[in-house]
Amino acid sequence: MQNISVIGSGTMGNGIAHVFAQHGYQVSLIDISETALEKALATIGKNLDRQIAKEKITEADKTATLGNITTFTSVEEGVKSSDLVVEAATENFEIKKQIFKTMDENAPTSAILATNTSSISITKIAAETSRPGQVIGMHFMNPVPIMKLVEVIRGYATTDATTASVMELSKNLTKVPVEVNDYPGFVANRILMPMINEAIYSLFEGVAGVEEIDTVMKLGMAHPMGPLQLADFIGLDVCLSILHVLHDGFGNPKYAPCPLLVNMVTAGYKGVKTGEGFYKYTPGSKDLVVSEMFK
Repeated sequence: MQNISVIGSGTMGNGIAHVFAQHGYQVSLIDISETALEKALATIGKNLDRQIAKEKITEADKTATLGNITTFTSVEEGVKSSDLVVEAATENFEIKKQIFKTMDENAPTSAILATNTSSISITKIAAETSRPGQVIGMHFMNPVPIMKLVEVIRGYATTDATTASVMELSKNLTKVPVEVNDYPGFVANRILMPMINEAIYSLFEGVAGVEEIDTVMKLGMAHPMGPLQLADFIGLDVCLSILHVLHDGFGNPKYAPCPLLVNMVTAGYKGVKTGEGFYKYTPGSKDLVVSEMFK
């Protein structure tokens, strides 16, 4: 397995492309936007520069990594010689469904089709293809170049051979793959999102303030980042989307999104990506400032 296609050049897509390219794989990075692709390559370059500054890689490694990446604005062209396609598009089933149909029609019949989804059913996605046995979840963690975990999710029809290939490939990237089965939220988000939601409920109900809630979890539970800051980092819209998947999938009221989260997303306060969520983010500043709404 040598030729890897990555669909979507956003935060997760460019991180996945970075890691594969750095480990010697030939990567086709695909996005409908040429501007997005240029931005992705610039981001990968900056992240490689950080690795150079920390003396983890050399300038020659950076040059080789970037040289392993070719960009495409057409899925049809970008997947035609792929051994593995990793879809890292928006967390929306209808969008993923169309992408997987195109992947299935244009990738070699031997290719494995993977999705970086953090919550959408692998079985449901696989049913849109003619090769459900070769469809699997590869849920990388953000930031991809740093985080070691890959949640490898088996759909109902995913074969042992497909799973074994992806587990081995993940190890080749110096990642730690963990095999899980296909149920809403898998393991990571089934546990993480109710915790974030409960933290938002604690704020909503006036139990404590933003900084107080995050401090309790950082100092009391040894979390590197408080749940409200983490929600901002993930994207409040993404958190809301995953909670909807959990609530719809299990039909259990304990997964119902907090009304405060719903209102914030509706109003456009989505965290780091929009400059404000539970905290306010100023470009160039690393200071953590609580949003005026919660002071």
